[in-house]
Amino acid sequence: MVERLHVAFIDEAEVLRYLGYRGAATDPEVRALLEWGMAHALEVSAPTCSIRTFAIAGREPLEGGIPSVPLEGTTPTLAGKSVGRRLEDSSEVALLAVTLGMANERELRRLSLTSVARQMVFDAASTALVEHATDAADALVAAEAEERGMRTTRRFSPGYGDMPLACQPALLTTLNVQRALGITLTDSLLMVPTKSVTAVIGLS
Repeated sequence: MVERLHVAFIDEAEVLRYLGYRGAATDPEVRALLEWGMAHALEVSAPTCSIRTFAIAGREPLEGGIPSVPLEGTTPTLAGKSVGRRLEDSSEVALLAVTLGMANERELRRLSLTSVARQMVFDAASTALVEHATDAADALVAAEAEERGMRTTRRFSPGYGDMPLACQPALLTTLNVQRALGITLTDSLLMVPTKSVTAVIGLS
């Protein structure tokens, strides 16, 4: 499932937190820059997600006793104690990827060459926006699960706990994100556009 996510609001407190502020910004110039950054991030971004759900195929540990959660009908195996604990009561797993799109990425690069202050605020606003968009994708999973009489875990992303970034290529291939969302991976397994998120959610 590929869906456009409708996010109309960015939490100013979150933007300030990403900028390292404690409390509210009171300086008029900072306030104007904040308002510009949030409005501009909403204007140029296209939050979109890809979601697929799979049954858990078993829980055979990997070599060395590392817990793993293989999925039926697809290649990714979710490895690590952290994700194993998160999914211990689940019978299915939803894989999701969310991105703000290449227009946001191009604007981040343009601002890095033209205005450090604007780039910093736009970057923080975009980080808050992609988190809001991921919350919206999470809500889609939860709503579908509720229709089936199921409940969901909190989402868990590669890089959290001991779940390795090395699982990113298989996750993104399974979600067909290069074609569906335009997401690619660098050699160091970082996603481009940079304002992109992958996650897994357990269903039980």
